[in-house]
Amino acid sequence: MKIDGVKIAEEILENLKDRVDELKEKKVIPHLYIITFGTNPQTESYLKQKLFRAKQIGAKITIKKFPVSVLPKTVFNLIEKLNKDKKVNGIIVQRPLPKQIGEEKICLAVSLPKDVDGFHPHSTFFPPVALAVIKLIESTLDSLDIKDYLKSKKIVLIGKGTTAGKPIINLFKRLNIKSKIVDSKTKDKKKIIKSADIIVSSVGKKIIGKDDIKKNVLLIGVGMHTVDEKLKGDFEQEEIKDKVSFYSPTPGGVGPVNVTMLMKNLVEATENQSS
Repeated sequence: MKIDGVKIAEEILENLKDRVDELKEKKVIPHLYIITFGTNPQTESYLKQKLFRAKQIGAKITIKKFPVSVLPKTVFNLIEKLNKDKKVNGIIVQRPLPKQIGEEKICLAVSLPKDVDGFHPHSTFFPPVALAVIKLIESTLDSLDIKDYLKSKKIVLIGKGTTAGKPIINLFKRLNIKSKIVDSKTKDKKKIIKSADIIVSSVGKKIIGKDDIKKNVLLIGVGMHTVDEKLKGDFEQEEIKDKVSFYSPTPGGVGPVNVTMLMKNLVEATENQSS
């Protein structure tokens, strides 16, 4: 069965709109500041989604686009300024980063109250993409507790990239949920994937076919790539849909919920800062 990420997102957004309306009564509007580099079709797609969802709930987004040749000092000076700006509630430094800007240093630059992407090692926020994965899995359950359910299943997380795989791995660790991590160097990876009850794939190319999974697996596709200007996931939906119990489509699966969970983090950050 297909998991409807758009429907899940809309339900969450309704609640967020009500919370933003309450903030507006205090003359406060959630404000997200996004820093990007160069031009990238996938990044442009992400930005459009964020602008769309922010408009839905009544939040504000400011986007600053730097060339990929930007000096690190310029970026860090801006982040320092934004950290002190009381009218900015959340800060995102959009990945991928230029080579001259270190991933670890950027993660530490954004102040904790405004780290709505959850990349700081001591962030109070979980990364939205990881929250989206949990939300999609939760949507397939009836009244079962999500943590108890996950602890009873064999979970395989495929991919360790900084924008999706790594944040998802870290969230499962923080929730004390055991999982097996698979990447290109993993031995017996086909055997490991075949044994899984739940697979979360964050690779960005087609790597899973119907013969790679067991029957009734729950399959969440996070990775994306473009074929003939169409978004594709880590598996072909038509190929696996009759073998799995549930699967997330691309587009329309993790993506809408990912952006929505970012909006949820933004609203929570604003509420915390205005209380």
